[in-house]
Amino acid sequence: MAAADPAVPVSLRRVAVVLGLLEMFGPISMDLYMPALPQLATDLGTSESLAQATMSACMLGLALGQLAVGPLSDRFGRRKPLLTGVALFAVLSLVCAVTPSIELLLAARFFQGLCGSAGIVIALAVARDLTQGVDLVRLLAMLTMVGAIAPIVAPVVGGQLAPYIGWRGIFAVLAGIGVALFVLALTSLPESLPPGARHVKGSGRQFGAVLRDKLFLGFLVVGACGGVAFFTYLASISFVLQESFSLSPQWFSVCFAANAVMSIIGAQINRVVVRRAGPERMYTVGTVITALAAVAMLVTVLVGGGLVPLLIALALLMLVGGVTQGNGSALALADHGERAGTAAALLGTTSFAVGPLVAPLVSLGGTTPLTMSLTMAVAYTAAATLVLVAVLPGLRRRSRRVVDVEKLEVVPPGVV
Repeated sequence: MAAADPAVPVSLRRVAVVLGLLEMFGPISMDLYMPALPQLATDLGTSESLAQATMSACMLGLALGQLAVGPLSDRFGRRKPLLTGVALFAVLSLVCAVTPSIELLLAARFFQGLCGSAGIVIALAVARDLTQGVDLVRLLAMLTMVGAIAPIVAPVVGGQLAPYIGWRGIFAVLAGIGVALFVLALTSLPESLPPGARHVKGSGRQFGAVLRDKLFLGFLVVGACGGVAFFTYLASISFVLQESFSLSPQWFSVCFAANAVMSIIGAQINRVVVRRAGPERMYTVGTVITALAAVAMLVTVLVGGGLVPLLIALALLMLVGGVTQGNGSALALADHGERAGTAAALLGTTSFAVGPLVAPLVSLGGTTPLTMSLTMAVAYTAAATLVLVAVLPGLRRRSRRVVDVEKLEVVPPGVV
């Protein structure tokens, strides 16, 4: 495991706050202007699908950027790639604010995500530099608690700002947030990867070493399924609640923020329980319950249950998702501390890349509660099935290997 430079005193609580705020890049890039998506479509004279595609473009940038930034951080340290990415994110947010057409906005959003990916992938890599195992799960739970401020506050703020400053003003606000996070990272985040732990060889070898791990590949596929489900939710929920159920932007933002609160509660439940139950059990049970909640939401829509049952099913889904997320990341990174940036990049890419490709296709015929709930139910059910038939057996084999190694280490010298 790469360790922080012992010469640099590190407060995990302070680092968790900084890393959690850096992880805000993904959600805040989406959630702050989500209430203004219908307004954006009208203003630029475009369709719902293309308006949603501005979120897809940013998510694709977030995905592909991680593939570059993660290995770079393994080679040059965490701080330089992070600071460069955050600074460029702020600049590109201003470009989004002044763009005159949907085509230029799509391009600007892609590059904005490309640069913003630095905060996401390096936050996870730094966490793995400093901790592992159950301690890593608990640190990631702290990151979730801090980072979930964005899904709670951003849609509420965006819903209140949209009628007054419009979607262009919201992108200007994003630029200001980028500047603030740059200053915070510059002054408060020490380098966690000392020169002696860095990889000077090409990134291709690092990717190859990680991808040869079949268990890690299982986590990647499960993450891709989860990414499809979650991004479908992000891209669809504003249209579902505001158009299908006639909620105002303000009430939509309140409902969206309430779901984010459920995710925080789930992460903190996991932080308390994981020492006793173990990350493997929490991950497996959480994934299965998430699938069941998604199927319950689909059934609710099919029988015409209305808004309240839909919101209850979504709240349960977000609660259990908060329990599951940190465990999956910690288990996937367990064998890859020496190349945490590369492994974190692959995890992030699978979550951020597949979803943006699927969600706009789902909404081509219009965004409805049925298209949203059906896609989420299929994706989460596929994820739970993969965990049960592929990931869980791999985790058990890994645990047996660890036990066997520990037994060998206690055998006295000369004894066969």
